[in-house]
Amino acid sequence: MKRYRELILLPTLDERFEYLKIGQKVGEETFGFDRYLNQTFYESREWRNLRNYVIARDGGNDMALNGNDIQGLIVVHHINPITVEEIKAHDPKVLDPDNLVCVADKTHKAIHYGDKKLLQAGMVIERTPFDTCPWKQRG
Repeated sequence: MKRYRELILLPTLDERFEYLKIGQKVGEETFGFDRYLNQTFYESREWRNLRNYVIARDGGNDMALNGNDIQGLIVVHHINPITVEEIKAHDPKVLDPDNLVCVADKTHKAIHYGDKKLLQAGMVIERTPFDTCPWKQRG
């Protein structure tokens, strides 16, 4: 299990990115029909308070690296992705500050796709037929 306390020991953005990257595919199911649980959780007072704490703790810096200010949308990222079951069970991992870090929106996408090239401003994701409609894929 990855932890914030380990992440902040890494001195460079590259090392932190390598530690955080997940490598999902476009259209890969996360919450599917249970997305309402995800949205309800992220609108809760408990999450909003924790989110504010994490942003202050990380100083609004991308991947919590000093001097790497986030310009624009700040995403509070779960270092170890959470599941529907964990939200339903109120698993402590879901609200554990040691499982959270501030990232920029483009960094968040790069982490999930596992592609460091997405960190470059203006990068366009190469699309393939049916990549957002996995149920239509053939073969």
